Amino acid sequence: MEVRFLGHACFELSDGDTRVLIDPFLTGNPKAAVAADDVNPSAILLTHGHGDHFGDTVEIAKRTGAPVVAIVEIARELAEEGIETHDPNMGGTVKFDWGWVKVVPAWHSSMTPKGTASTPAGLVVSLGETVVYHLGDTCAFTDLQLVGKRTPIDIALVPIGGHYTMDREEAVDAVELIAATTVIPCHYNTFPLIETDVEAFKSDVESSTSSEVVVLEPGESHTT
Repeated sequence: MEVRFLGHACFELSDGDTRVLIDPFLTGNPKAAVAADDVNPSAILLTHGHGDHFGDTVEIAKRTGAPVVAIVEIARELAEEGIETHDPNMGGTVKFDWGWVKVVPAWHSSMTPKGTASTPAGLVVSLGETVVYHLGDTCAFTDLQLVGKRTPIDIALVPIGGHYTMDREEAVDAVELIAATTVIPCHYNTFPLIETDVEAFKSDVESSTSSEVVVLEPGESHTT
């Protein structure tokens, strides 16, 4: 499976036949590797409603017909736009012919550009034989260790930029709790407020945990 970093917290997961797009903030993203018109997902997944994650969801879903998985309040807002949605709540799992998506907790806040308030989430995605955990925007909290207890995490997509999420030092603690095989940092260096030293994060993680850190520039991919 290929994990392609599209900038900020946006990723595309692909097994060759299926393309799963997470948090498609592309228009207005100074680090975006592609334009919104360049992606053709099989499904779109949202961690929460903030503009730097909700992004181009409506436009992409309407153009491609891709269904959107989002927590119930956001899904209902999108359904009013005529978009096909799946509306799980915390702990809920949505199954597809290509795999499944589970909604897990994240400590943050969430409101869509239209003003719909909801609970933020992390997303555990199974595609092919790989399990990917997108933490969304969160601080570190001890319940992170429960996420991979039943289904071990192959790849964790971890915010490290600070200010709006945990910083790189706190993210090391989060990585230790998650115990993923591979960690890909995100949500950093997009704006001045979230600039950080990603190589220091990599060094700290690899010296204190068993996880390997793969640093991707926008547009780069990691293949399992």
